Amino acid sequence: GRVLEIARRLSRGEALRSGDEEEEEEEEEGCQRHREPLEVFCKEDGALLCAICRESRAHRAHTVLPLPEAVREYKEQIQARLQTLKDDRDKLLAFREAEMRRNW
Repeated sequence: GRVLEIARRLSRGEALRSGDEEEEEEEEEGCQRHREPLEVFCKEDGALLCAICRESRAHRAHTVLPLPEAVREYKEQIQARLQTLKDDRDKLLAFREAEMRRNW
């Protein structure tokens, strides 16, 4: 859900919140089960985890990343995919314009 929201904001050209703002918001929210700060991201489940959840059986064998690293990794992926989409859009617009000229 967060990735989709980021993609929507990027496509509309809106500024994203800085990592510091997001970390403060997440720390305020924290883990609803354990009331601990969210410190890592589980790649398999796509979820933020506290230290206690990280050691639970449900996530122990999963690959986790520290939040700043996960943010950086996913931000790079989103930006690369967004650039690909922009390039594809530009090609389609150029093709559409060429077709409209041909039809005239």
